[in-house]
Amino acid sequence: MTRVLPYLLVVLLSLGACSSMKIDDFAGTDPDFRPETYFAGPSRAWGMFEDRFGNLKREFTVDLQGDWDGTTLILTEDFLYSDGETEQRIWHITKTGDGTYEGRADDVVGVANGVARGKALNWSYDLMLKVGDSRIKVSFDDWMFLQPDGVLINRAEVSKFGITIGTVTLFFQKGALPESASSGRRKTAA
Repeated sequence: MTRVLPYLLVVLLSLGACSSMKIDDFAGTDPDFRPETYFAGPSRAWGMFEDRFGNLKREFTVDLQGDWDGTTLILTEDFLYSDGETEQRIWHITKTGDGTYEGRADDVVGVANGVARGKALNWSYDLMLKVGDSRIKVSFDDWMFLQPDGVLINRAEVSKFGITIGTVTLFFQKGALPESASSGRRKTAA
């Protein structure tokens, strides 16, 4: 057993060393993803939430409308969940430097920080997540990857106290929404 322990330790350390992506690994990759241009105008997303055991818990669609004024992107997200519940989040995203962003929304605690390199964007933020009639504070490690033809893949790890509680996966498509799909869905901001 004492001979196996050093090998086991090396294997465990090796697994931990290669487990996280770094945004700079995507520098120079194509297509180049800039949220301020991608999200300007209408787009739609299809998503799902899986718990930490891989069980599908919730599906949803999101109609998005972005307005970029050269400094700030106001991104309105209208969610429709498979159970009929609706929700709206309005992001105010500011470009703070070359490929760096800050975002604010009513249910985001503090400021969301993002860095874009090549085809990828990594967002980190805390969110007051609605669960039943209450809200709990969770952390998002959000990765977006732009694909050819305007498809954007988004995968977010959701955690509480550093423990992963689930994963959100979304697929975005840029462009005009069919009138029948978006009518009656958009709520006005209070």
